[in-house]
Amino acid sequence: MITPAQIRAARALLGLSVDQVSALSGVSAFVIIQVEEESAASLDQSAMLALRASLEKAGIAFIADGDCPPGGMGVRLAERHDIDEGLRPENLNAANDD
Repeated sequence: MITPAQIRAARALLGLSVDQVSALSGVSAFVIIQVEEESAASLDQSAMLALRASLEKAGIAFIADGDCPPGGMGVRLAERHDIDEGLRPENLNAANDD
């Protein structure tokens, strides 16, 4: 399972606010803050799964302990499918100027 530190790191890598992650995941901002601060007495597993799924969809890859020696658990940016990359430099010309 992912850790609160991984959620904080994933949100930081994506540059998302708590409210934005809340909108993406359907998990309340209050619960996200509790999870990130590790202050929730018992973490709701469905909330953790929703957070993980939404962050993965946004472009995060969660790394489990031992997946990438010599490091431990973590996060990294994965290929993002939901972003319009725009025009590649070789395709820029006067015909596509705005």
